[in-house]
Amino acid sequence: MSGVNIGIVGCGAWGKNHVRIWSELGYLRVACDLDRNRLDALRAQYPSLETSSDIEAVLAREDISAVVIATPAPTHATLALQALEAGKDVLVEKPMALTVAEGERLVETAERLNRILMVGHVLEYHPAVKRLRQLIAESALGRIRYIYSNRLNMGRIRTEENALWSFAPHDVAIMLRLMGNGPDQIACYGGAYVNHGVADVTMTNLRFPGNVFGHIFVSWLHPFKEHRFVVVGDKQMAVFDDTLAWPEKLALYPHRVDWVGGQLPVAHKAEAALQPLEEAEPLRVECREFAECIVSRERPLTDGRSGLDVLRILAAAQESLENEGWNVNPTPQADSKTYFAHSTSIIEAGAEIGDNTRIWHHSHVRAGAKVGRDSVLGKNVFVAPHVHIGNGVKIQNNVSVYEGVELEDHVFCGPSMVFTNVINPRSEIERKFEFRRTLVKRGATLGANCTIICGNTIGRYALVAAGAVVTKDVPDHALVAGVPARRVGWVCDCGEKLKLTWDIQRCGACGKAYQQVDEHELAAISDSELLSVS
Repeated sequence: MSGVNIGIVGCGAWGKNHVRIWSELGYLRVACDLDRNRLDALRAQYPSLETSSDIEAVLAREDISAVVIATPAPTHATLALQALEAGKDVLVEKPMALTVAEGERLVETAERLNRILMVGHVLEYHPAVKRLRQLIAESALGRIRYIYSNRLNMGRIRTEENALWSFAPHDVAIMLRLMGNGPDQIACYGGAYVNHGVADVTMTNLRFPGNVFGHIFVSWLHPFKEHRFVVVGDKQMAVFDDTLAWPEKLALYPHRVDWVGGQLPVAHKAEAALQPLEEAEPLRVECREFAECIVSRERPLTDGRSGLDVLRILAAAQESLENEGWNVNPTPQADSKTYFAHSTSIIEAGAEIGDNTRIWHHSHVRAGAKVGRDSVLGKNVFVAPHVHIGNGVKIQNNVSVYEGVELEDHVFCGPSMVFTNVINPRSEIERKFEFRRTLVKRGATLGANCTIICGNTIGRYALVAAGAVVTKDVPDHALVAGVPARRVGWVCDCGEKLKLTWDIQRCGACGKAYQQVDEHELAAISDSELLSVS
């Protein structure tokens, strides 16, 4: 790949892996380290490799287009900033900095100078994590209940940064990617047993919107190595164990819980289904992406803003750790940009975007539109002026939300579904003053390729089947399908289909109770009401 000439700064325990891979890729021009014995060892292994102990000289070289920084964590921010200001694209190992302010400065500098800034969250490039993302995007696991990770080993014991900052960035990055948003509360506990003030063991608890919990347990004082990441959904459970052989690294467990007689939950275990994975070294995949981004000028998956998201979580966890596990709200400062927008997207001045919202490739949000927090706009999404989109909304690829449409909290819009705002459009007749309001209430799901004719209301937690055409109001909890759409059943808050019955019934997935009132209404029944009935 022409134009890719790499200099590596830091050739220690992890940096030597960069030296190996960049040498094999053919892009390495110079390896830099302050330890001359380390450089001697590299020259013995790579006789043609140029080495240097002068960092400033490396950064000044015009033939070096990009720099990989794999030095001790406290030096990351300073060296990355120097490299950016020297006109280099930068891949900096995790954590990108040890304070949020340093991270924000790196992101601002990279964007101002039009430089690629990539953070070495290498596990995001692991084939198992890529497959996990696909499974969640396909809803193969169902609704996520909780996520936990154990990253444990005996040594290498650090003295510069604690176990939280050394080990947890991997798992924080993966959780943020899988969840599509950040936690609203963090608590972290830990203990320093070897070196006073440097925690060897930490447990971090994260609460995500929707009452989804994440737990991250890290330690370098553990009797055996364990690298395990578990995602528990209401349909299946996924286990990623990186200590196992490739054919066994990712397994799905289709365990389920049934409600016997609508009253008693009973667990049913199932055999694990191993997931086939491409055998690819994650660091090599990461390095290839960096090289491609140097040429294409596209943002990498783990760009500076994604690294800054991780940094904010780590900083909040550290604050909690220092205050004996107090709950901390990790919301960024009000004067910083608190959402992610891909470089190809357009966010017009005057658009309001909430915290932790993510806007992906080629999307366009017009001035005057309001998008709530923790929402996700997929590729090629258009949001018209004066449109209101609530919190936790997910809009998949190729959807246009036209003026007159309002989406309440936690609405799901499937790929290529269609909203209209005029009943009888004509290209040669202006009808902007005839827009009709369309309201989609909290928790409703609009299936792929369905059409919502303007002027109608979609009820709370209703579900419109893929390809349906809605021509009239849809009641709360109604399941509608067909052209035109007709009610064919009822669905629970959790999305499970309910039986067609006039009796009180519990959802087989979550246990909530309902009773059909008439053809147009389903009523939720509280536990106290159930007791009074019984």
